[in-house]
Amino acid sequence: MKQNKYDDPAFFNEYAKMPRSTGGLESAGEWQALRDNLPELRGKRVLDIGCGYGWHCQYAAEQGAAAVVGIDISAKMLEKARQLTTADNVRYENTAIEDFESPSGAFDVVLSSLTLHYVQDLDAVFAKVAEQLSAQGVFCYSVEHPVFTSCEQQNWHFDSEGKIAHFPVDNYFKEGKRETSFLGADVVKYHRTIESHFKALISAGFQVDALIEPVPPLEMINKMGWQDELRRPMMLILRAIKK
Repeated sequence: MKQNKYDDPAFFNEYAKMPRSTGGLESAGEWQALRDNLPELRGKRVLDIGCGYGWHCQYAAEQGAAAVVGIDISAKMLEKARQLTTADNVRYENTAIEDFESPSGAFDVVLSSLTLHYVQDLDAVFAKVAEQLSAQGVFCYSVEHPVFTSCEQQNWHFDSEGKIAHFPVDNYFKEGKRETSFLGADVVKYHRTIESHFKALISAGFQVDALIEPVPPLEMINKMGWQDELRRPMMLILRAIKK
């Protein structure tokens, strides 16, 4: 069964309090790196997988995209996205990527932000993305970094005085399900190595042309008190071209 925590009222309410929810893209630590690795969007047909509040869809429309489709498994997320989106060429669809259907080559750009670590069968999703992209289409996505997802607790190790000692990495090469806690709820994620991301993209017919381990801008680190975010990678961005 595909996971949909965001339609749980308590979970959704907690998510709504996060900086990226209240402040939009500029409050997301990885946004500048993701934005800088998106292709030219003017005149392009864009698909956003796991669009959430629709921030990226609105951005694509503002950059002159010809048409934008945002998909999400959460009806609550899409309700919020429709409230926030002002562009008239953005369409939202309540579906998981595994079930989404579109004509072959329907999109020029596919993007996804912090969604694909919830997907069990990444090979099938990448194959579907490749089918739905036009020739030389661009696939750009962010996920939680494999260093971050390797341990189920996904939290710092604290010393006897309650100070951060280090971030634990264990079972890195043991891929698969991780049952962890996020926003006070039990959540299932899927851990994969960086190598596995590469292999899955190549097997689906992509050529990987960028790998980024984003660091929040210095001004955001200082504003948010995120100095410890420089001690371990939390996110991974990959950009690939359909061959």
